[in-house]
Amino acid sequence: MVSSRGPFEPRFSELPGTVPIFPLSGAVLLPGGRLPLNIFEPRYLSMVRDAIASPHRLIGMIQSYDDADEQGRAGALYDIGCAGRISSFSESDDGRVMITLSGTTRFRRLEDHEVEDGYRLAQVSWADFEADLAPVADTIQRDHLVSVLHDYFKIKGFTADWDQLDDCEDERLVTTLSMICPFDVPEKQALLEANSLPDRTQLLIAILEMASHSDSDEAGARH
Repeated sequence: MVSSRGPFEPRFSELPGTVPIFPLSGAVLLPGGRLPLNIFEPRYLSMVRDAIASPHRLIGMIQSYDDADEQGRAGALYDIGCAGRISSFSESDDGRVMITLSGTTRFRRLEDHEVEDGYRLAQVSWADFEADLAPVADTIQRDHLVSVLHDYFKIKGFTADWDQLDDCEDERLVTTLSMICPFDVPEKQALLEANSLPDRTQLLIAILEMASHSDSDEAGARH
């Protein structure tokens, strides 16, 4: 049996058959990642309230297709998302709730329905993603990734604490970059669905290289 990543994470056998889902395109959560969210819509405040009261405090993050995706699918939900455990929350005086989701494991959405409070509850399968709960020991093309990342940040005009990145372990580095870089919805989804850390790293490198070349070509065309 695969153990959990930490003392507060559920074991695979403890994962529930249903989770509330939060559709949010352009924002993906990966196993081992951390995603801060500012919750203010009444239906999602209800969702957070119910999730906090549940045994494992899980919310399923999932993207929807956008207008640039397959024709006729705009607004439809992807089948694969990632469940996050509410690892911290705080309330504001104006009625908002700030939460942090800690990525637990991916899931496949089987079906979903709207509950009385307005959010959606999904029946899910975890069967394909048991390995998400285990610490990752795979090696990656780290030097290549960092080199490409330097080029990407330079072209985009982004700044980074490179010493901090150098100290970041492989999985956290790839997970954080996959979550925070301003990629398109399909690219974010592809990173989420990658089978392993090495596969996700190779895909991340390819996306960074394509973005750098595209921006470089556009800059050259303007001069």
